Amino acid sequence: QMQPVASGGGSAQAGGSLRLSCEGSEFTLPRFCWGWFRQAPGKERDQVATINKDGATHYADSVQGRFTISKDDARKSVFLQMTNLDPEDTAMYYCAEDFADQSGSCTALAEDGTWGAGTQVTVSS
Repeated sequence: QMQPVASGGGSAQAGGSLRLSCEGSEFTLPRFCWGWFRQAPGKERDQVATINKDGATHYADSVQGRFTISKDDARKSVFLQMTNLDPEDTAMYYCAEDFADQSGSCTALAEDGTWGAGTQVTVSS
């Protein structure tokens, strides 16, 4: 496909876990950055986690210690392990990939990344 595709969303109770997967686009160029973003109704899209080419990760304060981002370069895939879920985590989750940012910071991913359809995560109390 031409865009990354997120999957693995669903419903969970507070304190539960979900694992999201993202199949990258068909392009074989190296990914400098992968990232997960989420957007709840009426809110802006927020960055959840990023991982760069070397495996360095960054997390939003709200998910630090609960979510883990990882990648598999051979399979052109990125994952988000979500634990201790909270109703505030309810959102549509999107993954993005970047082929050009060589800084290693992944700060431009939100604006310059390649995006696809998201997967819904719903966490109930």
